[in-house]
Amino acid sequence: MKTKKTKRLRGITLSFLLFSGAFSLSAQNQVIPLWNKIPDEIKAVDYKEKEVLKDGKMQSTSQVSVPTLSIFIPKEAKSNQTAVVICPGGGYTHLAFEKEGTKVAEWFNSLGIAAFVLKYRMPTDLTMKNKNVGPLQDGQEAIRYVRQNAAKWNIDANKIGILGFSAGGHLASTVSTHYDDKVYDSAFKVSARPDFSLLIYPVISMQNETTHKGSQINLLGNNPSQDLLDSFSNDKKVTAKTPPAFLIHATDDTVVIPENSINYYLALKKNGVTAELHLYEKGGHGFGLGVNDTSKFWTRDCVEWLKANGYN
Repeated sequence: MKTKKTKRLRGITLSFLLFSGAFSLSAQNQVIPLWNKIPDEIKAVDYKEKEVLKDGKMQSTSQVSVPTLSIFIPKEAKSNQTAVVICPGGGYTHLAFEKEGTKVAEWFNSLGIAAFVLKYRMPTDLTMKNKNVGPLQDGQEAIRYVRQNAAKWNIDANKIGILGFSAGGHLASTVSTHYDDKVYDSAFKVSARPDFSLLIYPVISMQNETTHKGSQINLLGNNPSQDLLDSFSNDKKVTAKTPPAFLIHATDDTVVIPENSINYYLALKKNGVTAELHLYEKGGHGFGLGVNDTSKFWTRDCVEWLKANGYN
């Protein structure tokens, strides 16, 4: 009996060492399919995902029809840690997967925060029955999945946020304001409401005078009704139950104008929801974790906000 027990312990130790070795090389320890069965899916054999690789790493991807979650757990996992679901941007045509996804997840891990990069479906009539809600289905399910499995990763089920860049910011703010919309039947009985949102140069509005036109066309089509435009203009959907938000924009952003963030902030303020908005003088659009000018300090401001709100 002793020999068997010793062998078993050795096996466990070896497995642990092998796992620890793999873990120390990279914080990313798993990529999982988001769905067992993708809701309202249309099979399109000619619609294939197109990845752009550099040194074996995916830089960006387009024509996504099979969503995944890339799981990044801090090397020194702590109990009751915060988690963030990350939605990369790309105008609802592609995903800036490294710059606005995996790099951001690694940064969160350095803060002791678990991160989940969502590779969400690109809205298209070719692969989904209603392209307006395809990304929202993925966003809701990602929050539910992390909440359902929180104990597995030492995550506090009440500290699960969502972050989005650009069009990913539209998805993050859509999940934050449409979390109760029943757009599919989930196997999970937990809420899809994020506990907070981090919106980085986000598309918020679908109104013609404010929106990013490419995102609007890709998500809602060429001639959307006013009802549809209003429904997905998330500044119009804020209530007292909308999650607190941290917003970042550059004043000189001409791709997604800062009024997107400003209007969302004002809607949160009007509804008594905690919010913080940083408008930087320079930075343009698509600066990721910050490259130059004043925008490069947003991560520092974000850390302070997370600390102030008990998330770090």
